[in-house]
Amino acid sequence: MESENKRGGDNLQKATFAGGCFWCMEAAFKLLKGVHSAVSGYTGGHTENPTYEEVSTGTTGHFEAVQVIYDPSIISYEQLLDVFWRNIDPTDAGGQFADRGPQYKTVVFYHNEEQKRIAEESKERLEKSGKFDKPIATAILPAATFYEAEEYHQEYYVKNPLQYQLYKKGSGREKRLEEMWSKPAQEELRKRLTPLQYKVTQEDGTEPPFDNEYWDNKEEGIYVDVVSGEPLFSSKDKYDSGTGWPSFTKPIEPGHIEEKKEHGLFGRIEVRSRDADSHLGHVFSDGPPPAGLRYCMNSAALRFVPKEDLEKEGYGRYRKLFED
Repeated sequence: MESENKRGGDNLQKATFAGGCFWCMEAAFKLLKGVHSAVSGYTGGHTENPTYEEVSTGTTGHFEAVQVIYDPSIISYEQLLDVFWRNIDPTDAGGQFADRGPQYKTVVFYHNEEQKRIAEESKERLEKSGKFDKPIATAILPAATFYEAEEYHQEYYVKNPLQYQLYKKGSGREKRLEEMWSKPAQEELRKRLTPLQYKVTQEDGTEPPFDNEYWDNKEEGIYVDVVSGEPLFSSKDKYDSGTGWPSFTKPIEPGHIEEKKEHGLFGRIEVRSRDADSHLGHVFSDGPPPAGLRYCMNSAALRFVPKEDLEKEGYGRYRKLFED
C-alpha cells in the first residue's frame, strides 16, 4: 500500500533512508527520542505498489528503505544521519553485508534542499575523516513515492526477536558494524595525536591553564573533536571565564557530547565526545545566563575550524551561525 507521505503534524518532519535490510534500519531509528514513527517500505523504483517478492528480484528499481517521522525540536536531521551512517557500511557498492543486489544499496533520500545540503556535507565529512580506505558509495537522491512494506515486515525485531537477532548476527552486519565504528586502536591514536592530545583525550588528563592553544582564541569558527572531527562547540558560544581554558555556554550539537558524573569528593560532571569517547573537560553551573553553564574544555581535545574553511572541511551547514 502506498504511504500517504504525511508529516504527521505541523512540527514533525520526514526523513527516508535505504540501508540494506529494513528490519535492521527500522530498529535503529524506532526508539530514538524525538522519532514518532519508523516504517519499513520500498522507494526509488518504477513499479507501483510493489511486493516484497517483486522487490527482492532486484528488477523493480526499488530499495528497501525506512521512512522516519521525527520532531526536529528534539532530534535533528544531522543526528538521524549519524545514526544512519553508524548502521551501514557506506563503502559497499553492491548491497549490505550478506544481502546483495541493487535493492540493498544505501541511499539518503532528501525531501527538501536543506536535507540535501546537510546530507552532502555529512557524507563529505565522512569521506574526509580517514575512517575508510575506500570511497563512500552511498547515494544522495531526491525522495520518491514511498510504499509501505507488508505488515509482517513492520516491527519485525519486536514480533520475531530470536529470528531477528539470528539474522543480524548471521548476516555479518553486527560484527562488521562493530569493527567499523569501534573506537580507534590505541596504537593508531598514539601515532595520530601529540603526547598531550593523547594524555587528555585517552587518559582523562588536564592541560595547564593559560598555556594552551585556544584559551584566548577569538577567531570565528567551530571546535571539533581532535580524534573524530565531530562538531562540538562554536566561537559564538565561547567566552572568557577567567580560568585559562576555553569555555563555552553550550555545545553546538548536544547529541555529540555525553555528560558523566565522576566519583569522588567533588562529584564533577565530565564531558566526553559521543563518537570517539574522548575526554573533553567538565561542565560547571557557574556560567553566564541564561543557562548558567560553563563547558570548560581542554584545547588539546579540540581542533579549531575557521569560518572561512567550514565548507572546505565539510562543515558548511554551520556557516549560517556567522552570517548576520
